[in-house]
Amino acid sequence: MPALTTYTTRIQPDWVDYNGHLRDAFYLLIFSYATDALMDTLGLDSDHREACGHSLFTLELHLNYLHEVKLGAEVEVHTQLITHDTKRLHLYHSLHRVGEARELAGNEQMLLHVDLAGPHSAPFTEATLERLAAISAGQAELPRPALLGRVIGLPAKK
Repeated sequence: MPALTTYTTRIQPDWVDYNGHLRDAFYLLIFSYATDALMDTLGLDSDHREACGHSLFTLELHLNYLHEVKLGAEVEVHTQLITHDTKRLHLYHSLHRVGEARELAGNEQMLLHVDLAGPHSAPFTEATLERLAAISAGQAELPRPALLGRVIGLPAKK
């Protein structure tokens, strides 16, 4: 199984800045919609949230801007599940022009499954764990994303 295509959109006029490029915030909006779509794939959709009061919260994310994205471009997000445990997901979203391999931006995320009544962390259901295991198995041969695990900072002075 390749990375999942979780979101596709056309870049809207109000999403671009004075240079004609996609604004920083809208990269994250696009990746956020891709996370929502992944939640639906995992059975963590609005019906699930309403029934059991559980959802995913973002603990941390890194966003890398690699190439220009301009008004009108058709883009899609590919999502790779890096790993998971009983409560957390580590994933990587990459932004591409539709049908193209070149990565335009990358977004690494750590998500936590939360009982909203607490709020506090909660284990995934068996059904969700089975879906996660199936995706992990299907993506086992995918290469590690090049930007995964980056740390922000200036190089040490010599």
